[in-house]
Amino acid sequence: MKRLGPDDDPDRLYTVTGGRSRSADDRTLDLVTLIVSECDPTPGMQSEHARILTMCRRPMAVVEVSAELRMPVSVVRILLCDLLDLGQVTARHPRTPDTAQLPAADLLKEVLDALHRL
Repeated sequence: MKRLGPDDDPDRLYTVTGGRSRSADDRTLDLVTLIVSECDPTPGMQSEHARILTMCRRPMAVVEVSAELRMPVSVVRILLCDLLDLGQVTARHPRTPDTAQLPAADLLKEVLDALHRL
């Protein structure tokens, strides 16, 4: 059985999110949505928010932010929505590829078959 570390303490996570289990709006952030800081941390800011702003000076996926903070994605999404609402970060959703740019299905099958023969 895995022991809870200081970062996994349910009371701490409750405090970090202000008791919220989801953000005020229903905005969904995919695990691969890129987060980019729009400003630097300010004095008096919640430490997790400040860490996110520092980490995301370069685009970083939601799942990477979660791993770096060692917090569940659900908690990180709440923190990110707080920062989005304040305009302190922007979210760049991944683009879906144009189906015309994808290789033909028969080509992919040939590649898969060749890999199986190796």
